[in-house]
Amino acid sequence: MPARSEYDAVVVGAGPNGLAAAITLARDRHSVLLVEAADTVGGGTRSAPLTLPGFLHDTCSAIHPFALASPFFCTLPLAAQGLEWIHPPLPLAHPFDDGSAAVLERSIEGTAATLEDDAQAYRRLLEPLVDHSESLLHDILGPLRWPRHPLALLRFARLGLAPARRLLEQRFVGWRPRGLLAGLAAHSVLPLERAPSAAAGLLLAVLGHRVGWPFPRGGAQRLAEALAAHLRSLGGEIVTGTRVQDLGSLPRARVVLLDLTPRQVLRLQGLRLPERFRRTLARFRYGPGVCKLDLALAASIPWRNPDCSRAGTVHVGGTLEEIAASESAVWRGGHPERPFVLVAQQSLFDPTRAPAGMHTVWAYCHVPHGSSYDMSARMEAQIERFAPGFRERILARRVRTTVDLEGDNPNLVGGDIGGGVLDLGQLFTRPSRRRDPYSTPADNIYMCSASTPPGGGVHGMCGHFAARSAARRLG
Repeated sequence: MPARSEYDAVVVGAGPNGLAAAITLARDRHSVLLVEAADTVGGGTRSAPLTLPGFLHDTCSAIHPFALASPFFCTLPLAAQGLEWIHPPLPLAHPFDDGSAAVLERSIEGTAATLEDDAQAYRRLLEPLVDHSESLLHDILGPLRWPRHPLALLRFARLGLAPARRLLEQRFVGWRPRGLLAGLAAHSVLPLERAPSAAAGLLLAVLGHRVGWPFPRGGAQRLAEALAAHLRSLGGEIVTGTRVQDLGSLPRARVVLLDLTPRQVLRLQGLRLPERFRRTLARFRYGPGVCKLDLALAASIPWRNPDCSRAGTVHVGGTLEEIAASESAVWRGGHPERPFVLVAQQSLFDPTRAPAGMHTVWAYCHVPHGSSYDMSARMEAQIERFAPGFRERILARRVRTTVDLEGDNPNLVGGDIGGGVLDLGQLFTRPSRRRDPYSTPADNIYMCSASTPPGGGVHGMCGHFAARSAARRLG
């Protein structure tokens, strides 16, 4: 139960954005209560023993370049709260059928060295972006506003606000760099023929070179726990196991922030919104979902290419053409025979994840919104394609469809892990066309989920900017 009957701010939802919003306000000496429906904080940053005893799996997010690069999280003393980042030798590997692999190294030179005739083209594309990455991240990870560094942002926009396939076919002649960057662009959960899918690929490459693709020792939950511990150190209160269905059930507060997507906001009782705004929220578009596969293995994945065993993340999907076909099929409502599979193998570098000598695998592929189809056999076949003998090492599996994921976390509507489509139509106007995208027509109600700018990713910036907006009302 809350310790008080009245607060300056109540935040509903303790995902990374809810935690960030609460910390931002508590840091300014406001009294804050954070209310979470689940028994633990974290939202998409949780860990659990999903398969066998002793095997620890990340339930949703796993690899966190955005968290390490976040302009807000980097100001917090999370190491003092026990958070330790693990950096694999390689952020990413991308295998091909001939036994070769393209890799994303921390250095641009190391990455370019794997790309043969396209080495110089890779350097020309990425070096200017990496050189200005600090200013770029400041301008990209926020709402639409006048940029602090307009020339750097203009260069990124000229490249990123384009279909990934067109950019890659124009810039590179070889299939290795095209495949590597196609896998990065597929994180946009957009067809690669559609803008701005290139932006996701470029941004993730920049992050790999600037901060790597790390993950927390002991599971993604450790990040959420560190954020929660810091909030408590600032005097913030956290109540878990309490699902808010009626705002009238909350203690009195001068402002309320909702780490909820538009669908959950519309379901809240006691929230008086004009009908026009309710219709706007109802039109908010959610994207494809994911089918999630967690595995317990008797031994590590026997990748044909040894670089894959040095990488924390492996993109399994082959060439640009294959990845593009897979992602387009999903948008047409299909379940591709050869899906693009994102694989994380944290236990290779973090012994807390599995018993000695054994390993975990975290994997997912994109599927149509709301799909209940089990893609595990197709995902396993894709991994086996590049790692013969992989299936023989599986001890146990846990498959979760989009329906299961939404059941675990209602913010994952239809299995959409990004908080809504991030295309040109919703890039700057999520969830509505308001000057302050975090505010609502209800004077003291603000939204702070990934359905607000800058969108999905474990960076906390949606919550941070929403809290700054709410702080203006608090004075």
